[in-house]
Amino acid sequence: MAYDDSDRRGLAAAPRLAAAPPLDEDPGGAPVAVKILVAGGFGVGKTTLVGSLTEIQPLRTEENLSDAGTSVDELTGVEGKQTTTVAMDFGRIAIHSGLWVYLFGMPGQQRFWFMWDDLSSGTLGAVVLADTRRLADCFPAIDYFEQRETPFIVALNCFNGQQFPDLGEVRQALGIEPRVPIIRCDAREGRSCRDALVVLVEHAIDALTASSGAASSGHF
Repeated sequence: MAYDDSDRRGLAAAPRLAAAPPLDEDPGGAPVAVKILVAGGFGVGKTTLVGSLTEIQPLRTEENLSDAGTSVDELTGVEGKQTTTVAMDFGRIAIHSGLWVYLFGMPGQQRFWFMWDDLSSGTLGAVVLADTRRLADCFPAIDYFEQRETPFIVALNCFNGQQFPDLGEVRQALGIEPRVPIIRCDAREGRSCRDALVVLVEHAIDALTASSGAASSGHF
């Protein structure tokens, strides 16, 4: 099932990424690339989300969990997880011949956080995946993007049979501002993941517009 409800607005009315207007481009020129990050805690579904969206063979850097890794990584709620991302995930969506979306999944474990700066360079924004059973695991990613003023949304990943608290309660628990969208998302469903990207792009455009307006009026 794809989850379309949001505390920002109904996603059923949101435009699909495939409906993006064509760009004025040189037919022989290179396509415009948009970079989007997928972040969150260990085992939250980042690799799955990238795999659900990409139109090319996804690049994955997964390794089997070792005894040393299981002693470091918190497996509560994901006891059956056998692999972990040790660098990044990568996928691509071609909106049309002149616009490509690059998806980068960021590693969630603390020992790989040193890679975040390089991965986030030049990004439009980020989808922060969250598991309500382990909500605190997404705090580092939220703090990272807030400190860098990178537009982001929070997507609550729908796991089998999981009951979600009220979105307002989740917002309060995360301590994020009302302007940051919180949605429900199923990382296994392509349509649900595309809806999440639509919300992120709209939010990033709103943030950039507000920032440009403040700069032009002299208010910072």
